[in-house]
This record gives sequence, C-alpha cells and structure tokens, in this order.
Amino acid sequence: MATLLTNIRLLAGTHAPSRALRGQELAILPAIDDAYLIIEGGRIGAFGRMSELSYKAPDFSQTIDLGGRVVLPSWCDSHTHLVFAGSREAEFVDKIRGLSYAEIAARGGGILASARMLNETSEDELYRQSLARLEELIRLGTGAIEIKSGYGLTVEGEIKMLRVIRRVKQSAGIPVKATFLGAHAIPPDFAGNRAGYIELITQTMLPQIAAEGLADYIDVFCEQGFFTPDETERICAAGAAVGLRPKIHANQLHVSGGVQAGVRAGALSVDHLESMDAEATKTLAGSATIGTLLPTAAFFLRMPYQPARELIEAGCAIALASDFNPGSSPSGNMNFVVSLACIQMRMLPEEAINAATINGAFAMGVQDEVGSIAVGKKANLVVTKQIPSLAYLPYSFGSGLIERVAVNGELGEP
Repeated sequence: MATLLTNIRLLAGTHAPSRALRGQELAILPAIDDAYLIIEGGRIGAFGRMSELSYKAPDFSQTIDLGGRVVLPSWCDSHTHLVFAGSREAEFVDKIRGLSYAEIAARGGGILASARMLNETSEDELYRQSLARLEELIRLGTGAIEIKSGYGLTVEGEIKMLRVIRRVKQSAGIPVKATFLGAHAIPPDFAGNRAGYIELITQTMLPQIAAEGLADYIDVFCEQGFFTPDETERICAAGAAVGLRPKIHANQLHVSGGVQAGVRAGALSVDHLESMDAEATKTLAGSATIGTLLPTAAFFLRMPYQPARELIEAGCAIALASDFNPGSSPSGNMNFVVSLACIQMRMLPEEAINAATINGAFAMGVQDEVGSIAVGKKANLVVTKQIPSLAYLPYSFGSGLIERVAVNGELGEP
C-alpha cells in the first residue's frame, strides 16, 4: 500500500532534467501549488494538484495532511569530508588570532593534524563518530551525500577511511558516494619526496582500493603547496585506469590551474572556485564539468566568496555543497549553505535550491535516484514548517525551518 501526502502548499523541484542546469536555466524551479504526492515502495509514485486528485483515502495505508507546508527534494551534498576523528577548534582560535590557513598548515596543523588524529583512531570509533554526524545531517534535510577520504595519507589510513565510508553507505539509508582523496597533502614522511608519495598513491593505494571496490571517484587537491596541475592529471589518469572518475579540489586559495586540469581530465566536478579568472571561467563554461561552490568554507576562513553570478552568467553549471570538514567548514548544514549562497553570492532562491538539489545530484552521479520530484525517484524529501514563501527559507537563515524529512518514503515525526 502507498502513502498519500495532501495539502502541500508548494511542491517544488518537479522536474527531471537530462543534464545539470546551467546559466539562466538554474533560475527555473518548477513547482505545483496546492499539491499532493503519492509514495509507493519508498519512491515517488505520482503527484499533482489537489484539485486533480482522484484517489480516495482507502486506497492508501497512510494519508498525511501536510496542512500547507512546502515540500522539496532533499539536499544533495556532493562534497564533504564527513569521516574524520576529533575536532580542530584550537585552529579556530588561531585563525581568530590572525593565522592564515596556509600558516596553520605550515606548522603541521590543518590536514596533517586531522591525519594524525585519524591514524590514532580505531575503525569502529571512526565509524561511530561518522554515522552520528550523518544522522544529524539527514535530520537537517540531506538526502544524498558524497564523502571523501584524505585524512589518512598512509595506505592503512586511507583504506581505513574508505572502509568506514563503505560501512556508512551500508547503514545510512540514503545514497552515499565514496571519493578517494589520497592526494590531499604530502605527508611528513614524504617531505622532499613528492614523486615517492604520488607513486604510493598510484601504485599501491589505487590497486588495493580497486580490488576492494572502495571508491566511486578520485580527487586531488590541486593548489599551490599541495599538488600541481601536472601531478593532478597524472593521479587522475591512474584513477581513471581503475574506473574512478575525477572530482577536483580547484582554485581555492589561488588561481591554481585546477579548473583546466580538471576539465582536461574529464572531471565530473571541480570544487571550491574561490579564486577564478577569465580563462578558468571560460574553460568551465565550455565543458560538461560542474563547478561546485562551497560558501561555508569561504565564510569560515573569511575568504572572498565564489563568483557565483559571473559563473552563472558565463553559462557554467554550478552546484552547492557543504565541504563539511573539521578545519575549514565544520558544518554540514545545507540550509545555511543555501542561505549563504543567496546572501553573500547573490544567487536567487530558485538558483540556490536547484544548485543544492538536482545539480548536486548530478555532481555525484545520483541524478536518476534523487535531486528532484519525479516519478520513480526515491522519496527523499524535505517538509518545511509553515513559511510564507519559498524565498523565506534562505531569508530566515537563523531559523530551523525543516519540520520533518522523508528517507525512502518514511516520513519522520515533526
């Protein structure tokens, strides 16, 4: 038997595009006023206007009157580092005192600090912490997520992270994609031997990851002081040889050439993009690669925000994600991501919602399962509290406006 949701004030995101939305398309968010939605077998069975509803209550095992709430597809967070051990609030204080991200990294903080903590933490404890974080994000409306490794920086540490991600994937109930980010930083043991660490990634880590089927994607931090564009393309080629498509950290701190390297490597997405020039923007706009913007990282690091308006006007396909990690974005709240995109990057509410739902789904390859309201997709839904308009969701950025969520059609309690 099916579940009937009635009296939905606005059912938003009622589309199923064949590719990521780009340019002016991003501002078009199809929606139905005064709607109903039917859930069958955990998936969307039908939807439409209440005036067209021909079914009756006895046809359903459950009928829920939503009393004028807004319903959206769940957020699709396509860039996170959710699996980590411990926190780094001491660095937060260092930043307040004036140290930069690069200065903290140079003192052994940042990624290397997380690597030390992770390698000292058991797989079971890492899984416990990570699943608890994800359960919180699901309550905040996230219905699909990508999780990266990259805090191991050793064969054992990276494999441990990816095995934890696999365990999270098996118990999460929502789509989870795993990304191998061994090329996150050069570990201290390989200081002065970059080629040796890259060889460890390509010749030792990747074969084991492929043999165990631990990852869906490969990522590289293409940035000054981390990995060069040439190194990035070489690592991505090795990943592609074992079936892992690239997703690149690009142009966060500098105009690094990461966008061009990602496009040349056939990356599904290039992520961050705080530092862009005309050439990088033109390259991205002329490609099928999605630019994923992470405004909470810019917020936390007090960096300039990504030039969303310029990217949209150039015809780029862009997504929004949280970059949830302990150092530069210790929050996976996609509601705040959407608000920041509107407030600080001048994205329209419709653009931000599309970027955080359907384009986020495309940016991790789950667009056939989630990201919009379409028959046959998973009924992973967000139900808001009573709000006056869709724009109120990003406008009232400090309010908890998610009343309940549905995961595989199971609607949680308010």
